[in-house]
Amino acid sequence: LDSFAHALRHQYAAIMAGIGTVLADDPMLNARIEHGNDPIRVICDSNLRISEGSNIVKTAREIPTIIATISEDQEKIAKLEQKGCKILKTSEQDGKVNVKEVLKQLRNMEIDSVLVEGGGAIHGSFLTSDLVQKVYCYIAPKMIGGKDALSPVLGKGIEKMSDAVEITDVTVQNFGGDICVSGHVKQKKEG
Repeated sequence: LDSFAHALRHQYAAIMAGIGTVLADDPMLNARIEHGNDPIRVICDSNLRISEGSNIVKTAREIPTIIATISEDQEKIAKLEQKGCKILKTSEQDGKVNVKEVLKQLRNMEIDSVLVEGGGAIHGSFLTSDLVQKVYCYIAPKMIGGKDALSPVLGKGIEKMSDAVEITDVTVQNFGGDICVSGHVKQKKEG
């Protein structure tokens, strides 16, 4: 499953994660494929909480790194830029980075595909903003549960099943016990 996930990263121009994932896991967000291209890393970090010692920042000169923020902390911005990060300022949406605006700015930079690989908060932002075209859902044969367990999609949620995000053209792949369910998101009709 790891090799599939890294091959998937290789197929996209950029990989995006939220600051929660960066703080919790200190990832590299690279493809880890021999002779493969690493995607541009995009971190949504509304308040610039990213550490200058994180793997993302430490390798920003080797792997292009963009940090999207609403922060006005010029001192932190300058430090991150000195380390090789590009800062992308956006307007605020519910106290967070405006993800639609991030995608527009990335498109203006000729970044035409983004793999969002983060936690429930960023997944929720993209799904509620109707910005998702395809979903890859990894399932391990393990039950963890608990009343405080995080969902893979956070945010406000839905009130009625008729408002649920529908997945079409579903494919199921088995990777030694782990499963990847993928499919396209049925776009909501404007109306």
